[in-house]
Amino acid sequence: MYNQSMPVQVLDHPLAHHLLTGLRDKDTDPAAFRRCAKILTHLLILQATHGIRTVATEVETPVGTAQGRRLDQPLAVVPVLRAGLGMLEPVVELFPDVAVGYIGLERHHDTAVAHSYYSKLPDLVGRYTLCVDPMLATGGSAAQAISLIKAHGATSVTMVCVVAAPEGVEFLQAKHPDVPIVAASIDQCLNDRKYIVPGLGDFGDRLYGTF
Repeated sequence: MYNQSMPVQVLDHPLAHHLLTGLRDKDTDPAAFRRCAKILTHLLILQATHGIRTVATEVETPVGTAQGRRLDQPLAVVPVLRAGLGMLEPVVELFPDVAVGYIGLERHHDTAVAHSYYSKLPDLVGRYTLCVDPMLATGGSAAQAISLIKAHGATSVTMVCVVAAPEGVEFLQAKHPDVPIVAASIDQCLNDRKYIVPGLGDFGDRLYGTF
């Protein structure tokens, strides 16, 4: 079992529960699946960026002076292709100035080992970096992606996923103990095909209707 003292944050909000139920339902069509995924990703990203640096500032309102805070740290997001693309748009909507990188990892169906087929990353030095991949199953793909992200200068990385398996959380924590994990659910286990149980099926296939 994964070390629960490590930084794993699971969303506990009625709307998150509702949206996740929609994603799990095998009868949810691709259009509804995309809507649920988008809104749920907004909630996950808000949680994942809770620690982003801000700076105190002062502004003039129409009736006086107010103290406030502004974002004071550049942000980057790196979706793991292809399913991670389904989580990209909400990040860009919330943080329009975000730098975007891409990592392509494909998992072999028989061995469940991922191999990299594409990587395009910006300079991540000083950036609050989010690695987004909806399914944290074995943790192998996430660990590889985060290693690449760190190699490009990132020192503050958060893993954001929709559903995670305990085995994946444990593996990722062993490889990158400094990386917090934000998820909508930690599920029961992996089955013998390395799919998350109960999970929600293949996120990319359900997102894009490629069954």
